[in-house]
Amino acid sequence: MTAEMQSPLSPDKDWWRGAVIYQIYPRSFQDSNDDGIGDLKGITARLSHVADLGADAIWISPFFTSPMKDFGYDVSNYVDVDPMFGTLADFDGLIAEAHRLGIRVMIDLVISHTSDQHPWFVESRSSKNNPRSDWYVWSDAKPDGTPPNNWLSIFGGSAWQWDPTRMQYYMHNFLTSQPDLNMHNPEVQDAVLDAVRFWLKRGVDGFRLDTINFYFHDKLLRDNPALAPERRNASTAPAVNPYNFQEHLYDKNRPENLEFLKRFRAVLEEFPAIAAVGEVGDSQRGLEIVGEYTSGNDKMQMCYAFEFLAPDPLTPARVAEVQQAFAKAAPEGWACWAFSNHDVVRHVSRWGADVVDRDAFAKQLAAILLTQRGSACIYEGEELGLTEADIAFEDLQDPYGIQFWPEFKGRDGCRTPMVWDSHAVKAGFSTSEKTWLPIPVEHVIKAVDTQQGREDSVLEQYRRFLAFRRQHPAFAKGDIVFYPEEGGVLIYSRTLGNETLLCVFNMSAAPASAGLPVGAWQPLEGHGFTSTVKDNRIELPAWGAYFARRA
Repeated sequence: MTAEMQSPLSPDKDWWRGAVIYQIYPRSFQDSNDDGIGDLKGITARLSHVADLGADAIWISPFFTSPMKDFGYDVSNYVDVDPMFGTLADFDGLIAEAHRLGIRVMIDLVISHTSDQHPWFVESRSSKNNPRSDWYVWSDAKPDGTPPNNWLSIFGGSAWQWDPTRMQYYMHNFLTSQPDLNMHNPEVQDAVLDAVRFWLKRGVDGFRLDTINFYFHDKLLRDNPALAPERRNASTAPAVNPYNFQEHLYDKNRPENLEFLKRFRAVLEEFPAIAAVGEVGDSQRGLEIVGEYTSGNDKMQMCYAFEFLAPDPLTPARVAEVQQAFAKAAPEGWACWAFSNHDVVRHVSRWGADVVDRDAFAKQLAAILLTQRGSACIYEGEELGLTEADIAFEDLQDPYGIQFWPEFKGRDGCRTPMVWDSHAVKAGFSTSEKTWLPIPVEHVIKAVDTQQGREDSVLEQYRRFLAFRRQHPAFAKGDIVFYPEEGGVLIYSRTLGNETLLCVFNMSAAPASAGLPVGAWQPLEGHGFTSTVKDNRIELPAWGAYFARRA
């Protein structure tokens, strides 16, 4: 295989619009060398699962060289694979197999910060006058020795760490071992864009940009103002974190980012059919920032904020409110929605603590996610209906959870290894005596082999519904219109061209009914839900759904 690859997939520049993206957390997908940690060869061996599911693309969380203080989100070499995960040749093999199966490959890009072990930072901190002295955010102390301002790290404490060699503070939005790059420096921008080209030349089809609104800081280092208690929420940080007490006007969300994103998009345009999705983490202005970053067709193709990743219960009103808020904030934009990912409590647990029939609940939530206006991300294991794992303190790996335990238990509960075979050692994930996180018994009984071919399983419903979605392009690319909520029933339509599709969901644990909207409707089949229509009223079982096409 040559170092520069061209994807054999169709050169459709619009492939991302309405795509279904399957997120893989590489440490937890499949271990191929029996060290208890997943790797690239393991992903390659399991790609048929993603293809059988019906996803259009995969997004792989970081696998770059890293000391793993934040499990790969602390990069020490942007253009190589950490030996824990394999080699560049292994990555090339993964790309080839994914493309053979018709799956596009997106990879995480973590460029707001690096590891403190990255050679760039090692050089930067060595003196105040070396060639990379201005590649990170450095500042003198106040006269009393305290940090230059009141900015906080999202992982706890000040966002400033003292460095005795330079006798200055450096900025870190996350761990102290994750210093922030100074994106005001054009040389830094050039360096990270060179890394983007490196992976594009290896055949990747796109990127997920981590913490995209954290790239730039205020050059004047002004203090963030306090945020009134009534405006605080826990959508991007747990309620126990004082990070929520500030309005983050100056440590992130800076207007200079727009010009950099145009530079980034220009690099993508050098290659055919490349797309990117940005993670916008802001509790007050998330959707507004998404609108800025996706406007004008010259920056990001897609972004996501945390509206559907937050603890707030999912209700008919909430679904409509989020979609309508997005349409207002980002009229030119395109969202990429997810209910779960590697940073939040799995949604079946987050929203379903009191739900008895978790499988029915999981099936309905999948149908709601996959019929929203926008692209969709499925997080590994959600297609099995996996719940959040309860990890004992002594087994915790996540520094975020260790810092705020027990009020916030961190992110390990959603990162446990994937379960493939209920009869195999370590559920088919690994043959190692110990895996990097324990595998809960309640997950093992939901392994792929226990659901494969069983028509009433969550897995088969995901496969069935994804196939149903592909038959109706309006679900992927159509406009969305909401009807008034009726007794806990969510109703909306999706329209593309001459096709209008009706989606009705009983978001409760008791049977419910709703009036059929005015017009002639033809029921659709093949989606896996059962309901009846009598006297122009739709009768829905608990967690039921109904789909129809305007005749």
